[in-house]
Amino acid sequence: MLSAIINAFRVPELRWKIIFSLVILALYRLGSFIAVPGIPVEDLIARFEATAADNAAIVFLNLFSGNALSRFSVLSLGIMPYITSSIIIQLMQGVIPALGRWAKEGEAGQKKITQITRYLTLVLGVINGIGYLFLFQSKSYGVVLPESVPTMLTSVVIVATLVAGVALIMWMGELITQRGIGNGMSLIIFANIVSGFPGAIFASLGYGQFSTTNIARTALIIVVVLLVIPGIVLIERAQRRVPVNYAKRIQGRRVMGGSNTYIPLKVNGAGVIPIIFASSLLYFPTQLAAFFQVEWLTTFSKWLTTGWLNWVLNFALIVFFCFFYTSMVFNPEDTAENLQKQGGFIPGIRPGGATVTYIKNVLNRITLPGAFYIGAIAVVPSILFAYTQETLIQAFGGTSILIMVGVALDTMSKIESQLKMHHYEGFFK
Repeated sequence: MLSAIINAFRVPELRWKIIFSLVILALYRLGSFIAVPGIPVEDLIARFEATAADNAAIVFLNLFSGNALSRFSVLSLGIMPYITSSIIIQLMQGVIPALGRWAKEGEAGQKKITQITRYLTLVLGVINGIGYLFLFQSKSYGVVLPESVPTMLTSVVIVATLVAGVALIMWMGELITQRGIGNGMSLIIFANIVSGFPGAIFASLGYGQFSTTNIARTALIIVVVLLVIPGIVLIERAQRRVPVNYAKRIQGRRVMGGSNTYIPLKVNGAGVIPIIFASSLLYFPTQLAAFFQVEWLTTFSKWLTTGWLNWVLNFALIVFFCFFYTSMVFNPEDTAENLQKQGGFIPGIRPGGATVTYIKNVLNRITLPGAFYIGAIAVVPSILFAYTQETLIQAFGGTSILIMVGVALDTMSKIESQLKMHHYEGFFK
């Protein structure tokens, strides 16, 4: 591990990408401490901590914003508007013919879809910004805007600042993806989750009022997390390798083909995307409730974000999105067609339709246990937190661990490929 890190900084191009990514993430974290103008931050933080136990949805959104929401900073809306717009656009590809056609046009079509996703993100940012402003001005939080400036003008400035923050997050994420190392949006979520760990540990220890019980409980949770991580890594790296043979072809004096390879199908082919998608959908009504301030909508959002209904729906949505996203990123028809064109075949399976059916069956068989695994990782810690109210379980929950491990493995794989290109030894043996 240490030698791979040293090798990464020996390659000038890779060293620049790593430093660039770290600088952007540092600037992002700095922005999460810059408060929106016109908001009494200290009063808001105190009220936020007092009401956190009664609003699990706001706590979750605050976790994914890196505690920026509790400070009502310029980056309070976090990455959620972008994720929500991405979900909507991906779902609409099967409904709107133009979007489906663009998705198949390669890079040119993807640019159009990305542009629409950006515009939709800004629209959702406006809705969320107005909603949070109404929410924090409600009786639960009691934020009072300064009277020295017209209230309408202050409100417009606050919402405009929050939307500008959303645009800044998108820009930073895309910069990391294009010029840095790894996926920018995933790294931003990673940074947000990690930033909450020190505070959660101190809260579990009692903020300086140490006791044997607090220390033992905190140590036990950390040990359990450390024991779970290797299991998550094992499943994340697990593959079902479908063997592929290539028939020999003679072109002039050259013999082509005759080699054996395989199609790697991951047990968790969707990564952490299903959890993020499911969470975004479940917590979106909470953002609408904050915007409209309607009692029935508020009650409905609490049903979706707490208790057994949240656990069941969260598990079901994660399983659904595992199959949905896997089908989006891996097309058995295209794979079978490419194999047939290149003279490849799966031993014992006829080319064409039989190959498509075989790959679909294998993919479904390995996706189902992978989906159940992701669902359990996300839901079980929520159940434990509901009965123990231990904040460290919430911070070190299965969703947080899975996202961190998934992003870390993805980033290490990107660095690994760069190291292999320069003939250096990587992370994975």
